[in-house]
Amino acid sequence: AERLWVCEPGMAAPPPSAPGEPAPPPPPLQYSLLLQHLVGDKRQPRVWDPAALGGIPCPPKSEEQKMVERVMESCPFKAALACVGGFVLGGAFGIFTAGIDTNVGFDPKDPYRTPTAKEVLKDMGQRGISYAKNFAIVGAMFSCTECVVESYRGKSDWKNSVISGCITGGAIGFRAGLKAGVIGCGGFAAFSAAVDYYLR
Repeated sequence: AERLWVCEPGMAAPPPSAPGEPAPPPPPLQYSLLLQHLVGDKRQPRVWDPAALGGIPCPPKSEEQKMVERVMESCPFKAALACVGGFVLGGAFGIFTAGIDTNVGFDPKDPYRTPTAKEVLKDMGQRGISYAKNFAIVGAMFSCTECVVESYRGKSDWKNSVISGCITGGAIGFRAGLKAGVIGCGGFAAFSAAVDYYLR
């Protein structure tokens, strides 16, 4: 009886047998082909669908959780959070700059007098409070403007940061004139775009 050989791709076909001769033995199993189907390129990935298993159980949110989420996503909360963060960051930055300034505590009327520790600490505190107020105002303005722009556009992308940065910088710079407002708008917009690109 004549045997029918089925060859896999890449497997050598058995030589034809002459009439009356015994059929040649089957070729040895090529483990490389088997490994390709198990762990190689020909392996078919198994798609895991959570819906087929009923999904991951998730309890429904309570009304208190929904209310907390709405409050945390509101513009006033974001502005207040940015204001507090800016105040802390500005205070720390002001104290740091005062610590490396050699003119802290010196009296301009008597520059040769050595300031006391109390005068140095007082000057450092005043500078820290000044920086903290400025950073808090800028942070609150930027965060509130970005939230309003995002709510109006209905998108969350880099354009929100650029627009809010331009509005904030322009509002701060317009106090010194039109040219300062334009420069502040462009500078804050570029800085916001760079920060947003780095964070994303």
